[in-house]
Amino acid sequence: MKIIVTKNYEELGKLTSEYLLGLMLSKQNRMNIAITAGKTPEAVYKYLVPKVKEKDYLNHVHYYNFDEIPFKVTKTVGITMRDLQNLFFIPANIPAAQIHPLDENNYQSQDERLANDGGLDAILLGIGADGHYCGNLPGTTTFEDFTSKVDCDERLKDRIKGHFDKEEDIPDYYITMGPRSIMSAKRLILIANGTRKAKIMKEFIHGKVNRDIPASILRMHPDLTVIMDEDTASL
Repeated sequence: MKIIVTKNYEELGKLTSEYLLGLMLSKQNRMNIAITAGKTPEAVYKYLVPKVKEKDYLNHVHYYNFDEIPFKVTKTVGITMRDLQNLFFIPANIPAAQIHPLDENNYQSQDERLANDGGLDAILLGIGADGHYCGNLPGTTTFEDFTSKVDCDERLKDRIKGHFDKEEDIPDYYITMGPRSIMSAKRLILIANGTRKAKIMKEFIHGKVNRDIPASILRMHPDLTVIMDEDTASL
């Protein structure tokens, strides 16, 4: 595990964007990257978008999402893909042929599809204050799971309801790549910012690998880079 502490959130975004761009500029024929939505990567995409927008020499880079929360009634893309479109795909004008959505219709073939595509070269991940990553929340998936459908009890529905304008669109399940799928990637980049994440990052770095902190399994990956700001590293 390599740990990088940046002075602030803006520096985190700039550094992470440069790290990703370096991977994208590799000479291999195809580069497969799974990226995250949410608040933490906003600065990353701010710096990355102008570097990749309409660059023909990056046509070998293919993008994947690693989880999805579908709408129950409204016919539209899920929450994750909607956010990734707004944060990155649309501003960067990424061609549709380079975007490979994971959703409720194809999750059962996700791991086979990734294997056929050559596997994921890198995953950009965030971490929740409860130690979750992707859709791997405490008490949901196990360390042995591949890409899975996670049924939502009332607790989980309450967590995701803020993403929906209409109550009838809150789904009974969501989709996520499980620990075994994530750990199959060649590289993992975990980013975290703010004092709200300080406690969990102290546990993540210094604690034991245990199921109560789902992200703790990521420490076992042979190529994990953690990038966090000084606020997150304060403990």
